Amino acid sequence: MSTTSLASKPTSLKLPAALKTQLEINAQSAGISLHAFMVQTLADSVHRTRLREAFVQDSQVALADMKASGLGYELGDVRTYFSELSQHRKGLQTKPQDLKPRPMG
Repeated sequence: MSTTSLASKPTSLKLPAALKTQLEINAQSAGISLHAFMVQTLADSVHRTRLREAFVQDSQVALADMKASGLGYELGDVRTYFSELSQHRKGLQTKPQDLKPRPMG
């Protein structure tokens, strides 16, 4: 989401001195103005909040589906799968087989 193409609305924000100093350091390290850094940081926070909300919603749907179907994945199997997938992405092994849900209970 580009914040430069959106109409802007002025706001006032009083910051503790130590926080403003840290923001200035971070902005300088990023090679952008303090204003641009704060706008980008706020936009990133809004985006993360939306992602978190979507994750919670998806999780609730998945849990309801698992309860309705009685099928799911064992935690140990999931951990093994993602460990093997990580090794695959590093080029260290072949891609693991997809997990198959099994009866839970």
